[in-house]
Amino acid sequence: MSDSLLTVANVTKNFKDVVALDNVSVEFYSGEVVGLVGGNGAGKTTLLRLLCGLYHPSDGRVFGSISQKEVDVHKMRGEIGVVPESTGLYSRLTAWENIRYHSRLNGVDDDNSWARALRFAKLLNFDDDLHRATRGFSRGMRQKTALIRALAHGPPILLLDEPTGGLDVTSARMVRKLVRKLGDEGGTVIYSTHHLAEAQQVCDRIVIIHNGTIRANGTPKSLMESTSTDSLEDAYVSLTQDESRSNETETEGRMEKAWRKMFTRKGDSNE
Repeated sequence: MSDSLLTVANVTKNFKDVVALDNVSVEFYSGEVVGLVGGNGAGKTTLLRLLCGLYHPSDGRVFGSISQKEVDVHKMRGEIGVVPESTGLYSRLTAWENIRYHSRLNGVDDDNSWARALRFAKLLNFDDDLHRATRGFSRGMRQKTALIRALAHGPPILLLDEPTGGLDVTSARMVRKLVRKLGDEGGTVIYSTHHLAEAQQVCDRIVIIHNGTIRANGTPKSLMESTSTDSLEDAYVSLTQDESRSNETETEGRMEKAWRKMFTRKGDSNE
């Protein structure tokens, strides 16, 4: 087994009287693509926000490893790239200026940032658009910009929240191809999605979250074998037969503002 990079240990996260995550424990290892699979309100985004240090657990710990030393996840922000569901770009800046600004915040000089940005832009067929202002970008173009922004400072860990949601078929395929390439090159990608076919195609390991608890954690093959099913969809249904809870686990407006605040000033997003 590869080295553990992030550990969620007996974590509970409450929002007033709502339990978004209930005593969750899971580890993420170097060089794997992990799918967080679950329906709306399952707890996927809450877990991602804990993993990047945006939230503090109500109980339990989230920590990681830097140079074989255990540290709180809040001290690992430079090691983590994040692509939230709302990309939160500065609409008055070009794609490259958005990427460069984020890289400078992480202490990366412009030459290295540009080299990495250009490499990933070419993989996403986006290099001709780097110097265009993001105002008026399509959903796919914004998503590509956000993905390159998250990768330009060279983080060993990438967190993706529904990265292909709302994308056309071609753009979604490019994103999946890039994610798989990052995993094959030794990167660690934690990939939140409710698309089971996509998770089976891209991910080495699947973590099924339902009603704030982890129902399964294993390879797609092992999940199908353990449930005596022939598809990941059937395995998921078998493991989540109880009714899904309401999606009202958070005050959406306040939490979305906090999620965006990592990247933009108030009122400067083009979403």
